[in-house]
Amino acid sequence: MPGEQPRHQRLVKLNTNESPWPPSPAVLEAVRGTDGDMLRRYPDPESTALRQALADYHGLQAEQVFLGNGSDEVLAHVFQALLLHEQPVLFPDVSYSFYPVWCELYGVKYQQLPLRPDFSIDPALYRVPNGGIILPNPNAPTGLLLNLQQIGELLRANPDSVVVIDEAYIDFGGESAVGLIAEHDNLLVVHTLSKSRSLAGLRVGMAMGQAHLIEALQRVKNSFNSYPLDAIAQRAVLASLADEAWFRECCRRVIDSRERLSRGLQALDFEVLPSAANFVLAGPPAGTDAGALFQALREQGIVVRYFDKPRLSGYLRITVGTDADCDALLAALPALL
Repeated sequence: MPGEQPRHQRLVKLNTNESPWPPSPAVLEAVRGTDGDMLRRYPDPESTALRQALADYHGLQAEQVFLGNGSDEVLAHVFQALLLHEQPVLFPDVSYSFYPVWCELYGVKYQQLPLRPDFSIDPALYRVPNGGIILPNPNAPTGLLLNLQQIGELLRANPDSVVVIDEAYIDFGGESAVGLIAEHDNLLVVHTLSKSRSLAGLRVGMAMGQAHLIEALQRVKNSFNSYPLDAIAQRAVLASLADEAWFRECCRRVIDSRERLSRGLQALDFEVLPSAANFVLAGPPAGTDAGALFQALREQGIVVRYFDKPRLSGYLRITVGTDADCDALLAALPALL
């Protein structure tokens, strides 16, 4: 299920991993500059200019880039086009909750492999026969990261399987696997523009890989929707890509706030996993019920995320907001613990 979007007069919203900062002013100018002639016509169905710009940005060719309405739509196409095989697709037992949903929807066999006791992914477990592998990196909702050496070893150990690296949060502390695409024809890297580029309201996602993988995604996409990205979204992303300084500064501010929030939680005796994302997974002090704490915070207009699931029921996932938002959370906690 998507993160709750509650309505509250004085809401501190730390539950859906949205950016606390607005997009570049150039994005807003591009949106305002959209005229009626652009809107009365269908958009470019291939998003030609945007695909080329994204390819240039990542050091790829345009035919190595696929676009969709948010990374969720892109991933749905990935499960249909690339992961439907006799052998099961592999992913962690604590991971993005939509992976098993898509498997059930499209009839994809799957196997969930356990994380280590410290919540990290064990790449050695993925050296078994499979119909594909999909891993969020950093993982969600843990925030833990695999390095590029580990991903390269995973790719080499599974040369006949598509390995999908879902990098929704990579800009907050990791190094993208896009640089491995040239040497691995089984690698697909998925990105979203919702998080680090502050464009969650526009719904733009992408996949990058060698051309044969992108062609398979295009065939599935065209059987559903030949015009996935509207004209406003295409213009806005182009403007965002042109303002690299704004993008880098927003990422830096989120990282600084994440470390500040982590220190504040640790000072209250929370167990905080080392995160490379724009959220932290934090376990309250011993003797504190995480579900009850979630409800108590909500009653005060502070909304975080609670997963009543095995291995996660003792933790809260907290989005990195502005420093003021994080301070409101930290100020409320002592009386509730």
